Amino acid sequence: MADVVVLGSANMDLVATTDRLPGRGETIAGHTFRQVPGGKGANQAIAAARSGGTVRFAGAVGDDDLGRQILAALGAAGVDTTAVVRADAPTGTAHITVAAGGDNTIVVVPGANGTLTELLPAHAAVIAGADTLLLQLELPLSVVRAAAAHARACGVRTVLTPAPARPLPDELLAAVDLLVPNEHEATIIAGVDDPHQAAAVLARRCDVLMTLGERGAVYATAGAEPVTVPAFPVTAVDTTAAGDTFVGVLASALAAGTAMPDAMRRASAAAALSVQRPGASDSAPTAAQVDAFLGGAA
Repeated sequence: MADVVVLGSANMDLVATTDRLPGRGETIAGHTFRQVPGGKGANQAIAAARSGGTVRFAGAVGDDDLGRQILAALGAAGVDTTAVVRADAPTGTAHITVAAGGDNTIVVVPGANGTLTELLPAHAAVIAGADTLLLQLELPLSVVRAAAAHARACGVRTVLTPAPARPLPDELLAAVDLLVPNEHEATIIAGVDDPHQAAAVLARRCDVLMTLGERGAVYATAGAEPVTVPAFPVTAVDTTAAGDTFVGVLASALAAGTAMPDAMRRASAAAALSVQRPGASDSAPTAAQVDAFLGGAA
């Protein structure tokens, strides 16, 4: 049994670093190239496991070297990968450009992730035994909807990161316990321009935790005053997986019974540590590192 099950994407991140992001049609010189296991699902699973959670990853990779490298990275972080299937498609890839200061652009090629169009029996079984299910939108929407509905029927808390951003069907939001968008994603889903108004609109349908980057995060639930937790001031090197780290650590803390404000603070600390390091999944801190950071910030 796992405290946290992540049904999501697993990609190999192909990362180029530059002084600045290129403009449309522009070719610029890069400094370095790295190949790092990533994908929003795998990133969240690794962050949750490193923060002390018992975590199982459910997804798909190709029967190729990239897939084997991703499975090895998940296993090294303590993530159970027995629910990962081998698809008749290449492992997904993400092509990332990171500029000085941490800004980035990302193009994702789904590959094996795109083959998961329905909830497989093996995935349904591990979800049923979880405390918390983490979902994102890098898998086909059909399987995300099926997984959320199955989790709701099994009494499993479902946390959805709505990225890449898109309007969401009512039946999906009805099966979600906690929606964790950033400001941009919240406005797209709610159909309004102001992020805080968007959070209020979405909170009528499910609980919302909106991340605000360097301004922290706000938790909104119907019938209660919003709860805001500030971010920790740090100098960012690479923001690629900060949101995934936040959500993975948040889910691990909630599954352990931590109250929402304290879970948010712990997740914010983990995100602050992650942006000071290059990379995606490999930038997630351990529980001991988060404890030490919070001790120094107290």
